[in-house]
Order: sequence, then structure tokens, then C-alpha cells
Amino acid sequence: MGAYNEIVKMMQSYRGLAESGDYGSASRELRLVREKMKNLADQEQRGSERRRKLHVALEEMVQEEEVVIGLKSHVEKKIENIERKIENPRPQNDVWPAPQKAVPQRQKNALPAWAAQEKGNQQQDRGNRARNVGKNKKNGSNKYSELAREKGWPDVELIEIIEREIVETALDVEWDDIAELKEAKQLLQEAVVLPLWMPNFFKGIRRPWKGVLMFGPPGTGKTLLAKAVANECKTTFFNVSAATFASKWRGESERLVRILFQMARFHAPATLFFDEIDALATQRGGPNEHEASRRIKTELMVQMDGADPANNKTVIVLAATNTPWDLDEALRRRLEKRIYIPLPNTTGRLALFRINMKDVEMLDDVNLQCLAQQTDGYSGADIANVCRDAAMMSVRRIMEAARARGLSGTDMQRELVANQEKLSAAVSQQDFLNAIAKVHRSVGQADLKRYADWSKEFGAA
Repeated sequence: MGAYNEIVKMMQSYRGLAESGDYGSASRELRLVREKMKNLADQEQRGSERRRKLHVALEEMVQEEEVVIGLKSHVEKKIENIERKIENPRPQNDVWPAPQKAVPQRQKNALPAWAAQEKGNQQQDRGNRARNVGKNKKNGSNKYSELAREKGWPDVELIEIIEREIVETALDVEWDDIAELKEAKQLLQEAVVLPLWMPNFFKGIRRPWKGVLMFGPPGTGKTLLAKAVANECKTTFFNVSAATFASKWRGESERLVRILFQMARFHAPATLFFDEIDALATQRGGPNEHEASRRIKTELMVQMDGADPANNKTVIVLAATNTPWDLDEALRRRLEKRIYIPLPNTTGRLALFRINMKDVEMLDDVNLQCLAQQTDGYSGADIANVCRDAAMMSVRRIMEAARARGLSGTDMQRELVANQEKLSAAVSQQDFLNAIAKVHRSVGQADLKRYADWSKEFGAA
């Protein structure tokens, strides 16, 4: 208990320093308290209630330290302004010295120099930080967080969270990696890729689409299509989910939405991919809708509309969902292209078998055409599971033989190591048939009818 008593005394000292206005000393004292409390938490047993409470207290101290640091900075700026006024006092009796430079002359049909400069400053300070991306990158700010830190913006931590968790700059998915879906590929190229390649052509009525929605059964390649688009266009890819905007602080979730779009404009051209967007934007006005969820939807739709007409940064919004009928009507309107991604046909399933088994040795008796016909109604993910299960058959045979001999544990491990060549045995037709018998399709006929009906009513391909 001695350590806890010491922490209590240090907290009392910190409170006294903070109340007296000595924020610098208070911040240092609070940092020492955090270090001691972290050491105590590390000594507690993992999963214990006391360890959990200590971590909660540590999080609160981090937030309190940020407040103290902000107060310290505010006081220092006030003192600096006072000292500047003392060093350069205002002239008495409204007597001002003669101007050092000639008064700027008004140009014909133009604002005076001081007014033009003032207007430019106002426009720059209006909060549209993504307009000066080129100049900022020339000055060395390749990251939005670096620019935010240089400018002293208040949301640096939120910006760093987004950069660390969801920005992907290296994608290796090609169109050829996706079997079939020729119509979907063509529509995505027309809606997304071509406007990036020929921006001067896609103006006015030909302007690029605000958003593209891909809907259909799970496991049909919607995420792969989004990554292929980003790779084709060489854009920065933001993979967004509902967890991206989760926050316990009121108002922070919608701030994250705004920051996400500002970062996308900074990294333009950029692709925002909202996976499972139905988790973010269900219909408003439902009995279980929370106020915070409604604010997130509103901010998302405001950002997608792009209220600033002068902003010409290319930001592509792609969205995917397995339940399009749950989406809010206003969001559905903003997702102007709504493309149905169906289950693969026989040709598509044959291509999927070839793609999944391209690095696996197969016996001559394997008939992929026959397998494609037997997997009617299977999604791309289902076929990948069939191929994975068939490739594991050789391992299962060796393990079953070892169990029959009474081997287990370390002996089983030695047996597998000794039979490395047999583990990589070629896959046979029977292996595939056994896998198909165990791996059933994941999409029902009733679901397929519902997708077809929604596509007929709301599809925009």
C-alpha cells in the first residue's frame, strides 16, 4: 500500500500546482504519477480487476495531461503577447509614424493589395485544408499528420490513428486475379478508372460519379474489385469499416468522418472503400437508432456531397454491402452507380478453380470442368474453401495413419516432419469430390431472389 499512498500524495501535489497556474510543473508531476501507476499495473496479474482499473485510470491521466499541456501553451502565448505589447507600445494620442512604404495603388477592376491579401488569408483560414496539397507536399509534408502538426491543428491524434490503421498504399490485385465479372469490371472502369485517366473530358454532365455501390451475396469478390480499381488507378486506398469511427467521446465519431475525407483529398487521387457500409448507414428513424449513429450518417452524406464547389480533388467512394435493402435512402441516392455482383456462373467457377489451384500440383485425373458444373450456387469464397479442403487431404491421410498407430503429440509431429514429400502429394479428383461433399454453399435461393428483386428496383448499372 506504500506505493499507492505515494501516488495519492503526488496527485495532491499535482492538483495544487495546477490550481496555482504552474501548468509546466503540474504536467511533469502528472507524468511521474503515470509512470509509477504503469509500473504498478504491470505488477498486477493479467486479467485482474485491479489491473483493469489501473489501466482505466492511466487513460484518464493521459487525457488530463493533454488538457494541462494545452493550458500551459495558452498561458505561454498570453505572456508572449503581453511582452510583445510592452516592447512595442501603441503610439499615444493617435499619432502614428509616417508609413515606411508607398501606399499601394488600386488597380483597375481589382481589389487593393491589402484587401486582396486579407481575402486570401480568410479563404485559407476557412478550414478547407485540402486545397493547398501541392504546396504542402513541395514543402516536405508528405503525410497529413505532419502538415497538421506544422499548422497546429487540434486533431493530430485522430489523424495519426487513421493513417496508422486504414491507409494502404501498396496493392497487388490485378483485374486478371478476379474471375469473370466482366460486366462489373467494365462498369467500374467506366465509372471510376476513365475519369481519373481523362479528367479534362469528364466535366459538366460527364462529371465522375460521386459513389459506386457493389452489392450481392457474400464471397463474390466485391472487396477484390475495389482493390483492383485502386491498383489500376494508382490511388491511395482507404479501407474503412464501422470500427474506424467508433469512439466513446461525444462528437468524435463525426469528426473522424470529416478527417477521413480531408485526408483523402490530401492524398488525392484516393479511393475510400466502405466495406459492409450497411453497418454505418442503415435507414434513419428506426426504433433502435442512436443519436451518435444518426450524426455519423449525416456527416458522411455531407462529405460525400462535397459542399465546396472549388474543390476539384479526385476522391472515389466505393461501398460494398450484402444487405442493400437496409441502406438509408439518402445514401442510396449518393451512391449513383449500384452494381450487382452475382454468384459466378460455370465459366467463372472454372476460372476460380484454376486461380486457386495454380500453385498446387494436381493429378491428371482432375477434371476442373466437371467440378465447376458440380458447384452450382457456390460463391467465390465457397470454391476457395473447397480448394483449400482438397489440398489438405494428403495431410489428413498421414495424420489418420499416425493415429491408427497410436501416435500423438511429439510423435505425431515427428511423423509429419518425416513425411514432408507425402504432405505435398498431388491433389486428385476424389480429393475434390470429398471436399465438395463436406463444403456446402453459403447462399440460399431465397437470398438470391431478394438480391435480384432489389437490383431490378434500385440497380443503376
